[in-house]
Amino acid sequence: MKPIYLDYNATTPIAPEVADAMIPYLKGFFGNPSSSHFYGRQCKEAVDKARNQVASLLNCDAEELIFTSGGSESNNYALKGYAFANQDKGKHIITSSIEHPAVTEVCKFLETEGFEVTYLSVDETGRVQLSDLKKAIRPDTILISIMYANNEVGTLQPISEISKLAQQNNIIVHTDCAQAVGKVPVNVQELGVDLLTLAGHKFYGPKGIGALYIRGGIKLQKLIHGADHERNLRAGTENVLEIVGLGKAAELAMEEEDKRMRHEMNLIRILRRNLSKLSDVQFNGNKDFCLPNTLSVSFKKIPVNEILSRLKNVAASAGAACHTDCVSVSATLDAMKVPLEYAMGTIRFSVGRYTTKTEIDLASNEIIEVIKSLRRDANQKKSNPE
Repeated sequence: MKPIYLDYNATTPIAPEVADAMIPYLKGFFGNPSSSHFYGRQCKEAVDKARNQVASLLNCDAEELIFTSGGSESNNYALKGYAFANQDKGKHIITSSIEHPAVTEVCKFLETEGFEVTYLSVDETGRVQLSDLKKAIRPDTILISIMYANNEVGTLQPISEISKLAQQNNIIVHTDCAQAVGKVPVNVQELGVDLLTLAGHKFYGPKGIGALYIRGGIKLQKLIHGADHERNLRAGTENVLEIVGLGKAAELAMEEEDKRMRHEMNLIRILRRNLSKLSDVQFNGNKDFCLPNTLSVSFKKIPVNEILSRLKNVAASAGAACHTDCVSVSATLDAMKVPLEYAMGTIRFSVGRYTTKTEIDLASNEIIEVIKSLRRDANQKKSNPE
């Protein structure tokens, strides 16, 4: 029997509908979209269709989207592209202390290029405070980059409020929506952002494909130079196969949005209720502003590597998925000031389209038994020290 997959925030399986849409472009349609002949036009039409599908999901114009290799490239292009193209207006950037490395590492790089970066703290639930943002804004602030949904604890940020404050100060806003798209509504008009990142493999599309929303009029410096693909913003022959997959995944996300949210919220509610039966358990994140599919749980004084090593039939992540071999406290938990005795025993469970109630019940039983077993072992060591 395969382990129960509770790690949908790390990646999602490709939906069968997405795979079916991609197959013709793996087997038959091979043209270069830049070619003017029959074979090129077939693929250009497919790329245009996918762009419209993603644009519909985000409620933006298709011309405001470019395809990238994924979330990391989109974040790099948004931050570096805007910073370098607009440094004559100022060299101060604001972000949060709980961003994904695809943002924080870019910010660290920009600091070596003469930019100043302010890293906003968060409250105990992982939310940025608007009062802190107001204090951080300076006359030379040109860009604010705050993720919409945190990948570890699921907390949602007040992006629309951040955007309103930024607009009052003529500041551009970027948001990393890799974890939000496909899980909660993401509407660029309602969020009010100027740049937005998404990644296909986070919502049942293929890996290696993403997109960047660039509001009309926003100027970015190119990162990849070459021919004039993607409105002369990103050189390189389009990855038609995966672009088609991304488009279909976006279409599915629109069709299933309410259904997915209800399904995932119900499963997380059951999992939380089951794990609440244990003592010395802490749930992390914001209960009112959070992803419907994510539950961050801390087990007091039990190292997470010991828990995961005994969970033979459950696949989950310790902190951020990008750091699966690291037991040290994550930047997010540290910023939220989760007590060390809890933070070291933190696991992220994330459900998805294919998770069932039966799987949640089975997983809950195994998790509870593993925690009880580890506590018994710890008590025996205390009673029988060597």
